[in-house]
Amino acid sequence: MTTTLKDMIAAARAVVPDISPADAAKLMATGNALVVDIRDGTEIAASGKVKGAIAVSRGLLEFRAAPDAPTHDPAFRTDRPVILYCGSGGRAALAGKTLRDLGFTDVHNLGGFKDWVAAGGEVEKA
Repeated sequence: MTTTLKDMIAAARAVVPDISPADAAKLMATGNALVVDIRDGTEIAASGKVKGAIAVSRGLLEFRAAPDAPTHDPAFRTDRPVILYCGSGGRAALAGKTLRDLGFTDVHNLGGFKDWVAAGGEVEKA
């Protein structure tokens, strides 16, 4: 039986809770949360990113997050909350499930960058 994209996103959303922009801002204010923009570089260049977020495209996430990868980014630690976002939330959900599979337990889906901006969240140029 073939799994559809819709099925994959639904499964990811079932294990990666959504977080509102207000709750994300509170979590970010603790200074411990890692915020990850998983959009492609052209998307980020066109619109900016959440202030303080790191940019790791969806295609490179595993290579930056996995502790055993030679390209591991030490910002990715399983002992800190991770907040992911993309253009509309689908890629962030899939990325969140990937992080869960890699042992990250405190993972949140902020959804789309546009939702952050609409809520008055701080943005910076990439």
